[in-house]
Parts: sequence; C-alpha cells; structure tokens
Amino acid sequence: MRRSVVTAHLPVAFGLGRPEAAAAVGISATTFDGLVATGRMPRPRMINSRKVWDVDELRAAFKSLPRDGEPEDDQSWADVG
Repeated sequence: MRRSVVTAHLPVAFGLGRPEAAAAVGISATTFDGLVATGRMPRPRMINSRKVWDVDELRAAFKSLPRDGEPEDDQSWADVG
C-alpha cells in the first residue's frame, strides 16, 4: 500500500517529512529550510537517511515565534526545547 494511503488513515502523525513540516507551520519548504538553518525551527530527526521532523518540536518552535507587532528574540528554538 502506498504511504499516502496509509498516512491518510493514521490517527496521529509523530513525524513529518520536509514538505509536510513546512506546510504544518504554514510556510514554503524554502522558507522552512531558512528557519531550520537559523535555528528558529528544529533540526530533523534521522531515520536511516530520511529526515523527519517531530510534530511536538514543530509545535513548540511555532509557538515561540513572535506575534505580529512583537519584537523578534534572537533566541533559537534550541532554547525552547
């Protein structure tokens, strides 16, 4: 069975691939890459050679982003996790 078919039937996902992780926080994959590179989004977990982002870490990193009109902290996601 194809992964997309299986995934559609899962009640909860613990890890997301790069495109899904970016979509989960509402941004493009390229913008997501930049946030990972600067530490504003978490680095992926590795399953063999596959990069997988932990949904709980993504949620925490997203919640630590500033709201509109708030100053941006220079803290990385690593300070949150």
